[in-house]
Amino acid sequence: MQYLETAVEIAREAGALLANYFERRVAFELKGEFDLVTEADRSSEKLVVEKLRSYFPSHGIVAEEGSGGPGSSEYRWYVDPLDGTTNFAHSFPMFNVTLGLERAGEVIAGVIYDPLRQEMFTAERGGGAYLNNRRIRVSQIKRLADSLGSTGFPSRKRSHNVNIHFYYQLAMASHGVRRTGSAALDLAYVAAGRLDFFWEFGLKPWDQAAGTLLVSEAGGCVSDMNGGPLSITGSDHVLADNAVLHNEVLAMFGRIFGGQAPLALPELC
Repeated sequence: MQYLETAVEIAREAGALLANYFERRVAFELKGEFDLVTEADRSSEKLVVEKLRSYFPSHGIVAEEGSGGPGSSEYRWYVDPLDGTTNFAHSFPMFNVTLGLERAGEVIAGVIYDPLRQEMFTAERGGGAYLNNRRIRVSQIKRLADSLGSTGFPSRKRSHNVNIHFYYQLAMASHGVRRTGSAALDLAYVAAGRLDFFWEFGLKPWDQAAGTLLVSEAGGCVSDMNGGPLSITGSDHVLADNAVLHNEVLAMFGRIFGGQAPLALPELC
C-alpha cells in the first residue's frame, strides 16, 4: 500500500480547506478552560478521518478532536487536523495539518503540510526526509552557543510551567529560542536545518509522530530530555536536534533538572 502518497494527498486536501477557513477568519471556541478550537479544526478532522477510513478501513485512528477509532489492524494513524490552532484563530500564519502512521508501535510514515507556504514535509522509515520532494538534512551547527532552538508552552498555567527555567537557560546559552506555537512545524524545521534543536514537555502523540520521524530520517537525534528512548505515547518530554548538539543540550538539561542551572532567573524590578 502507498501509505505516504495517500497521506500526502489527504494532507493537501485538508490544507486547502484550512487555508480557505483562514482567509475567512473564523471564530474560535474554548474546549475546557483554556484550549482553543475552531470550526476549521473539526472540518479538517472530519475530512482526514473519513478519507483514512475509506482508504484503510481496518486502521486505527487517533485524532486530536476525538473522532477516530481503534481499528482492527496493527496500523494506527495519529492525526492533528490543525496544529497551531491558537495561531490560526488569531490570523498568525503558522499552522499545519499532520499525519503520522504507526505500525506495531513504530512510526513508519509521516507528513506535515503548511498550506500557506505550500510546504509538504514527508518521511518514511528508512527512506529519508523530504520537503516538496527535495531531500532535507539537519544542520551541522556544532556548538550550542552558535545554535537556534525552539520550544513550546502549554495553554494552561504557563507562568507556573517548569519549562520557563529551561527556556531561559537555553535562550541565554544559544543564539535564541523561538516559540512558534506549532510543535509539528518546529520538528519539521529541525529536520530541514532551519532550527538546530527543539524540546517540549507534555506533547500528545499527534503533535510529534510525523515530526520525530522526519528528524530521525534527516540525520538528527530524537530522545526524551534525559537522553532515553522516546515513546510518542509514553514519554513526558521530547528533545530533537541535529545529533551534533545532542550531548551538549542533554548536559544542560541535566544541570537544570538537578537544580544546578548556570544562571539564576532575573528578579523583577
